[in-house]
Amino acid sequence: MPNVDHGPMLTMDHIVKCYDELVANDDVSIALHEGEILAVIGENGAGKTTLMKILYGMEQPTGGTIHLKGRQLHLKSAAHAIACGIGMVQQHFMLFDPFTVTENVVYGKEPVKGLYFDLEKANRMIEELSRRYELPLDPTARIKGMPVGLRQRVEILKVLYQNTDIIIFDEPTAVLTPQEVHELLGTMKRLAAAGKSIIIITHKLNEVMEVADRAVVMRQGKHVADVDIKDTSIEELSYMMVGRNLVKKDVPAIPPGEDILRIEDLCVQGAGTVAKIDHLSLHVSAGEIVGIAGVSGNGQSELERCILGLQRIDSGTIAVKGVNIANRRVAEVREAGVSMIPEDRYLWGSASAASITETAIMTHYRRTPLSARGMLNMKNIRKFTGDLVRAFSVKTDDIRLKTSSLSGGNAQKLIAAREIAHRTPLLIACEPTRGVDIGAMEYIHDRLVEKRTSGDAVLLISSELSEIMELSDRIYVMYGGKINGEFKRGCVKEEELGLLMVGGANHG
Repeated sequence: MPNVDHGPMLTMDHIVKCYDELVANDDVSIALHEGEILAVIGENGAGKTTLMKILYGMEQPTGGTIHLKGRQLHLKSAAHAIACGIGMVQQHFMLFDPFTVTENVVYGKEPVKGLYFDLEKANRMIEELSRRYELPLDPTARIKGMPVGLRQRVEILKVLYQNTDIIIFDEPTAVLTPQEVHELLGTMKRLAAAGKSIIIITHKLNEVMEVADRAVVMRQGKHVADVDIKDTSIEELSYMMVGRNLVKKDVPAIPPGEDILRIEDLCVQGAGTVAKIDHLSLHVSAGEIVGIAGVSGNGQSELERCILGLQRIDSGTIAVKGVNIANRRVAEVREAGVSMIPEDRYLWGSASAASITETAIMTHYRRTPLSARGMLNMKNIRKFTGDLVRAFSVKTDDIRLKTSSLSGGNAQKLIAAREIAHRTPLLIACEPTRGVDIGAMEYIHDRLVEKRTSGDAVLLISSELSEIMELSDRIYVMYGGKINGEFKRGCVKEEELGLLMVGGANHG
């Protein structure tokens, strides 16, 4: 619990951050106590990430002050923030695969003996650090091939090695199994008990309720609430975030129809000795949402790319409504009736230099009424884009702005809107709500259920088990490029799925 007797160790007072006409932070003040776990929550575009970038020295405030232990800070860079005792565990891990745990942790601040790197001393230091904070790791293990949960431990050790007193966690559980989430939340509690102060940026309110002492709620760049977790609920936090009550999803049971997607004995070798996809078979019928649960890196990305024609297969078939589309061009696959929300919104889903309008029509522009006889109809294109932006509440001041001007969550909403608008018989939805707020998540989920209820098929690939279990009529578990279990709705518990996701035996 926070040490309130001595006042806050950190304050951010009246922070303002403007990007031209956009006010990302509007007179925001927060306080953090020693040993406290503070959750900063809000919808996409609420300003929470900008606020944390200011605290980590990655952005300079337009106005306001930061005080740490009574001393005013003018943070000029991330390195400066670390030197002041403020660290961040990034959402996207920044590790060198060929290096060992120790080499990654001490990189840039290596102990030396004379003129040379003292690896033996470094290994001892990291072993002691991992033991002190109950983060068991082999200092000599190489990062390549390491499970996601262990990689995150390495990232935490990197921050602890820098002697930081304040640790910011940015969406820390996005790619973890339920068991790994439980371990991470336990780690946060131990760090707080050891005197570290924790700030967690997350959309997962159940985790906020489990681990946080307080929550700061932000909306439209403003600080709208500061509540003690013991005095609130998930429903109340949700209401404060989005300004309305969210309705629990009800997915009515309907009988499945004909097969829309059928994959038989699919194999993709890849560059290594272990197959990326190993004799995989699955099917998705009309009127079904079929979920694929799995830890990232177990063949889901390759499966996505194989279906859409971005990666060649070695053997097997991928049939859409009975037509084999394996190793076809992307345009042919789309013409066969496939739309896709891609896993990587920046690499496969958009172009940062393109305008929001151009990103919105990327997979539509050849179709009427957006074009005719090879000519684009700009009036219809602007209306189409405006309709998508309004329907999915994509926050932007102008659809002529570059896609790079959107926050990650708003870029995701734009891509999801574009692909769902296709009304194809098959939608591949890969991490469709990654990085979006709970209001947008509810809207995207509603659209996926609508598509399924209208008789189309949805293949949902997600690392969010709650999403998989809430929406899916059937669930496949992928591990090591294979199917490691198949279940109907309501016939499996989250913990069992979590074990199968890390290679446990299927006893069902």
